[in-house]
Amino acid sequence: MTTASESELLTHVGPGTPMGSMMREYWIPAMLSSELKADAPPTRLKLLGEKLIAFRDSTGRVGVLDHRCPHRCASMFFGRNEDSGIRCTYHGWKFDVEGHCLDMPNVPSHMAFPEKVMAKAYKVQERYGIVWAYMGSRAEAPPLPCFEAAMLADDSERNLFCVQRECNWLQGLEGDIDTSHFSFLHMGAMEPADVDQGTYGRYALINRAPEYHVADTDWGTMYAAYRPAETNSTYWRVAHFMFPFWTIPPDGHFADHVIARAWVPMDDTHTMFFHISWKKNTPGLRNKKDGTRIPGASIGNKYLPNDSSWLGRWRLAANATNDYLIDRDSQKTESYSGIDGIHLQDQALTESMGEIVDHTFEHLAISDLMITRTRRRILQAARAAAEGITPPGVDNPEVFQGARGGDFISPNSVGWLQAYSDELRISKNPTGVLRVAAE
Repeated sequence: MTTASESELLTHVGPGTPMGSMMREYWIPAMLSSELKADAPPTRLKLLGEKLIAFRDSTGRVGVLDHRCPHRCASMFFGRNEDSGIRCTYHGWKFDVEGHCLDMPNVPSHMAFPEKVMAKAYKVQERYGIVWAYMGSRAEAPPLPCFEAAMLADDSERNLFCVQRECNWLQGLEGDIDTSHFSFLHMGAMEPADVDQGTYGRYALINRAPEYHVADTDWGTMYAAYRPAETNSTYWRVAHFMFPFWTIPPDGHFADHVIARAWVPMDDTHTMFFHISWKKNTPGLRNKKDGTRIPGASIGNKYLPNDSSWLGRWRLAANATNDYLIDRDSQKTESYSGIDGIHLQDQALTESMGEIVDHTFEHLAISDLMITRTRRRILQAARAAAEGITPPGVDNPEVFQGARGGDFISPNSVGWLQAYSDELRISKNPTGVLRVAAE
């Protein structure tokens, strides 16, 4: 059981909180590179409870700044993005992407002091189609993340999208490390006879209550949910939590399942979900044996138009205001949830818990072993970080390269960690960085 004090530590991410301070030691996915155009108006951006603006200057550089002008605190969202800087329209003070004051046009030149004024600006790098921000206290930022999916160099081979979720980051993330809900929320109306006999996901329909192995890792935590397969073999679904808010879900064949998902806190009650995957991944269970789509298992997202508000980006058209377009007739006949879309089903249920779930109401079971282990690991790391101990993977992000998720079958004679390492050795490696965890 997670206590009220532990729940508060886990869920609150604003400046000065233990969790927020730990997360700031990592590079944070702030937005997609495609969201910013040179010399275009600035974009409002919320990250870890801070109100920021992001803009791309005329030379192509990206700035992520506190939205308040350091002169009189007017919002630079209303500023002019021009000639390699953002100019506050209140008095014309101008700042570059690093926060340096370039101009004080309302102050007589002999009284100006631009060298003494800095806008609060965060370090920024663009890589893999993402704008990354470092919000920590180090003068020199740590290395960028270098786990497998983040290093897909070819844009044409990368799936990359965002979805905003109206709930705390932790309950969004925990949906990705909760494997048993797959057999209910997503596939509860399907029977084993409905799908092709050679489909691995069929075993999750034959046995909807798997057993588990869970372990701490250098990068976070991992689980292996297991069920009997054919004679003398075991069906495994392996997934990971990676610090500070990344997951590698198991929904696909391990051999080519290059994927990672970030649950980035905008504030305590809103999360921006980033999905990165290899387009050549073999998808998980989606079709019946006749080739038709399983009801409710559609892919793709339909969005509301973005607007310029703090929470106006990447919102789904199906949402709490319209009950996620649930179809009760379909729920009776062909879809366990009545909600169309794997991601949307997850979104509906995690948002239904409330903006921040009250963990003291929970009654956790063995099926929640990965969740309890991950909470404990995060709590330990946040408390250690508050004592000055560097969080996992900050200075050695190469440890994340031992993580791959997905499903596979192995002989019963092979232990779970050995089976995992064996699968790593024979898996496809499009980035060249995947390594066997035991090495």
